[in-house]
Amino acid sequence: MIKDIILHLERDSSRDIVCDFAASTAEMFAAHLTGVSFAFAASIPNYIVPNFPPGVLADLFAESETAARGAIDRFEATMKRTGVSAEPRLVLQTDSGPPRTFSEMARCFDLSIIMQSDDYRGINNSTLIEATLFDSGRPLIVVPYIQQERLNLDRIVCCWDGSRAAVRAINDALPLLRKANAVELFIVENEKTANENIIGGSEIGRHLARHDIKIEVRTTPAADIDVPNIILSHVADSAASLLVMGGYGHSRLREFVLGGATRGILSAMTVPVFMSH
Repeated sequence: MIKDIILHLERDSSRDIVCDFAASTAEMFAAHLTGVSFAFAASIPNYIVPNFPPGVLADLFAESETAARGAIDRFEATMKRTGVSAEPRLVLQTDSGPPRTFSEMARCFDLSIIMQSDDYRGINNSTLIEATLFDSGRPLIVVPYIQQERLNLDRIVCCWDGSRAAVRAINDALPLLRKANAVELFIVENEKTANENIIGGSEIGRHLARHDIKIEVRTTPAADIDVPNIILSHVADSAASLLVMGGYGHSRLREFVLGGATRGILSAMTVPVFMSH
């Protein structure tokens, strides 16, 4: 069940398609949508702050708050237009920073929606995505910055390698899979998926059939280093409208960071990606 969704609001109005995407998701599941906007100055080390000229920090915070309130205003306008049950939340300042704060907030929601980073515009949501994926305990949808349409469930491609993360992603995505016109299980054959201990596609297919979800199974061979490109190419060739995959990472200094394959897909994605860890 998806009844409560949290959305990270974008300051740049050119990225407001994420609001329309989130609204359409909430509308599809008759869910409540909470849009969160953060006001904060650029991350400044404590040892530098005392050297700032008087008023500089205040100006930075004021500018940030103005941008955050602008995002809230545009969100409210979109929600009035769509009629979705929604509420805005403005976070003026946090001790731990937006990524950690948002990931902790997301624990009390069914789904998070965040827009992809855009290096060309200098917009980096990578830390926010990592924190939400690994710390919230909830699934999220990452929306590509080139997105033009609302949520589309015509064809969903689910990446499958039999891992815990893949199982979790497919289970969390069940509400979307039930509404899809077509669901495909995509298996990249390599040393990992060839392991006899890996749960096969037919087994997870039988499980999904008991949820009244019929799947098509597609397989293709590829080396580990080619996995992101193979998946993205298949998504494009199959005209998929949503990709479901496990979010993989490794521990570093008590924190998780995205694995290479996951990072590769998120950097070059062309359709929304539903992820769980």
